[in-house]
Amino acid sequence: MATVGRDLKSVELTGRELWQNGPPHELFKELRSGCPIHWTQSFEELPEEAGFWSVTTADDVHSVSRDWKTYSSELGGVVAAAAGFPIELARAMFIGMDPPKHDRLKALFQAGFTPKRIADHEPAIRQIVHKTLDRVQGKEESELVNEVAQPVVSRVIGSFMGIPEEDDDVWARLMNSTLGAGDVDLNPEGIHGAVERDVPEIFERCGKLIAERRERPTDDLTSVLVHAEVEGSKLEEPEIVMGFFLLVAAGNDSTKATYCSGMRALMEDPGQKQLLLDDPALVPDAVEESLRMFPAFAHFRRTASEDTELHGQKIKKGEKVVMWYVSSNRDESRYEEPDRFDLRRKAEHQAFGAGGRHFCLGTALARLELRVLFEETLARFPGIALAGEPVPVESLFLNQLKTLPVRLSA
Repeated sequence: MATVGRDLKSVELTGRELWQNGPPHELFKELRSGCPIHWTQSFEELPEEAGFWSVTTADDVHSVSRDWKTYSSELGGVVAAAAGFPIELARAMFIGMDPPKHDRLKALFQAGFTPKRIADHEPAIRQIVHKTLDRVQGKEESELVNEVAQPVVSRVIGSFMGIPEEDDDVWARLMNSTLGAGDVDLNPEGIHGAVERDVPEIFERCGKLIAERRERPTDDLTSVLVHAEVEGSKLEEPEIVMGFFLLVAAGNDSTKATYCSGMRALMEDPGQKQLLLDDPALVPDAVEESLRMFPAFAHFRRTASEDTELHGQKIKKGEKVVMWYVSSNRDESRYEEPDRFDLRRKAEHQAFGAGGRHFCLGTALARLELRVLFEETLARFPGIALAGEPVPVESLFLNQLKTLPVRLSA
């Protein structure tokens, strides 16, 4: 394994100080060139958690993503730090399964997430965005994460899952505190608090929805989970709950994260924002560049199912292998000036994964939500500008802002 010296090789990527301002992009840049497969020995705040290999280049992330036989999602979970979270629950989500069961369960939803099917939802999604922007219309300042992005994404995924609108805030809180458990503002009790407090509440609330759908089936995705059969058997309740959790969590975090960071990039570069104001047809390009630079999830993890070798580094059976999308999406071998937001770039990216069986189910929905959010926000507030310092979530997993203060008119 190539290194640029002892200091780089000995870096502990889990050090809290590295993540206080978002992902450590400069460190990832050094790792890509000098130590592309990097070993982190321990977690600063989770001494019982095993270390992991970091995969930092686009080519290597691509290789791991497509080789599910060597790099398993089922053996050890899908995030770097699984401390306290029961492996049985991780395996109950199809993202935590390997083929063939993963493929059969994911196939239950794929027909409803095709680009054509999702396009049919555009009027409803646009109405949700209009209604949300109406609430901040006339205000001099707003906070884009919690006053715009969060209510939009909560209602969109809530409508797909059959969640009553009055429960949107509750589910948003549960998703934020569970996935963002490493940030004291999102969950003061940390990961163990999420497992001991939030997961039981998720099961309780979801159990009520499951009981309702068993009695009165509807056409929402919760009903699909409740009445689905995989390998000739209906799903057990933990599988239904965790399938529900996966869909709601992904819907809650992905679009919110990329939209807010993309809007920040546009406000920090007035020239790029003006391009969109002058030609709204460029919005889909802005969406793709936002996805490249600001993937909603910093990483996903696999576990080596056998002894193997990657980029010259030997990896032992049972060791964690973490794919860092926040690194691979800024790989200099693929992108010129990768840290510059350029909506004319038209580059491919790995924000939805890097291919293979676990490629994101909600790709079409995320792109539609992002396009509508960018279009409507800029049409309504063309003079929108930063009104303070954005604050990122402190997390190895979530790559998003928790506050984004803006002036709605210049």
